Amino acid sequence: MTADMTSTPPLEAVVSLAEKAGQAIMALYNGEELGVTLKEDVSPVTLADLAAHRVILEGLRELTPHLPILSEESDTIPYSDRRHWNRYWLVDPLDGTKEYIKRNGEFTVNIALIVDCKPLLGVVHAPALGRTYSAVQGQGAFRQASIDEAPCRIAVRRNPEEQLKVVVSRSHPGKEAEAFLRTLGTYDAVEIGSSLKFCLVAEGSADLYPRFGPTREWDTAAGHCVLVAAGGHVANLDGQPLRYNKADLLNPPFIARGIPDLSCQQHGH
Repeated sequence: MTADMTSTPPLEAVVSLAEKAGQAIMALYNGEELGVTLKEDVSPVTLADLAAHRVILEGLRELTPHLPILSEESDTIPYSDRRHWNRYWLVDPLDGTKEYIKRNGEFTVNIALIVDCKPLLGVVHAPALGRTYSAVQGQGAFRQASIDEAPCRIAVRRNPEEQLKVVVSRSHPGKEAEAFLRTLGTYDAVEIGSSLKFCLVAEGSADLYPRFGPTREWDTAAGHCVLVAAGGHVANLDGQPLRYNKADLLNPPFIARGIPDLSCQQHGH
């Protein structure tokens, strides 16, 4: 099945593609050799990153042959070409490569459809956990606890009865984040890798995900989509929503949240 330039592809088709990429990742994850090398920016890349990249590119070209694709593993497309894209796929074939190398299961396949600089459709699949989050703006956000289970609708937690639950990065702590967290008073910290941080906020398991360390657009787009569709917000420190297809693919610092207003939640209400 193919979708034309303006229609939104079936969410189920994108979920299936993410799961197929996840199967390619797990085939290598369960082997002895992960095939770790370093890219020019000294970030790690594995055989699984490249295998998932190939699966997703092939699937998206079949699903939407006319839409361009920007993937972490093919990020050399110059802005002079990209700047005219108002509708394209943004992909991280294996988000959380460091978690993958540690074999802790906290890595994801991220696929997002970007329209007019905003994520319209997003899928976050965690193959080692068997869990999938998906969303289309205006249609809600969903979680599947396993591949065989029907998706259930999820929503953010609006009014925490107890103290805030804050998701923090397992592999990227930083002084700015620590300073921000001190302003919250008491809170429960939840450490987890990859774009699963967005998803915990989206399903109401956490309230806040502040990120001051570096991320790129493919790291955030799919999780951003899921969280917004679940009723949350993802904005820079000036309160402006994250935008995609910038000349510089690096994101600014941002705060992803389910609660509508931070001020009333500080220091336990």
